[in-house]
Amino acid sequence: MIIVGYTRVSTQDQNLHSQIDALTVAGAERIFSDKITGKNSVRPGLAECMKFLQRGDTLLVYSTDRLGRSMTDVVTIVAQLGERGVQFKSLTEPFDTTTVGGELFFHICAAFAQMNCRIISERTRAGLASAKARGRLGGRPTVMTPERIQIARQMRAENATWETIGAALQVGVSSVRRALSDDPAQPEARE
Repeated sequence: MIIVGYTRVSTQDQNLHSQIDALTVAGAERIFSDKITGKNSVRPGLAECMKFLQRGDTLLVYSTDRLGRSMTDVVTIVAQLGERGVQFKSLTEPFDTTTVGGELFFHICAAFAQMNCRIISERTRAGLASAKARGRLGGRPTVMTPERIQIARQMRAENATWETIGAALQVGVSSVRRALSDDPAQPEARE
């Protein structure tokens, strides 16, 4: 049962000294680090830290924004740790699952983070429904213009392969297939 630290800065130019010093003073026996933006979900130092942590250990961070890019991320990571019997503590915020009060505070914050996710989800669905009612469908605009569809139709009629058509039109094969499968004038697909 040891205290394991995790530090992160956003760029290679920044240094970790102040975080490492603070975690060391607080009792961290092993410290893992990343020099990468928090938006990047692939953080080798964090992955190594998560593998190293064992039941009874405590993960210590300088602040929660060093662990995750949002409160939702932090809640998810801390919940995963809790399932493994690993405690969590932040030096600069009242997150400390090793105490009853800290655990309560964390669960309250987790509930707010979950509520916020649901609110965002509801707003997104409402916005998509509103856009659909106005004739706008979600997603990225198609690269298959009417001209490209016509060319693809002609090439397919001449037994060109999907790959040949995609290369000629400088679009992906899946875009060609999708456009022609939605085209009622197109005969059955041939390989």
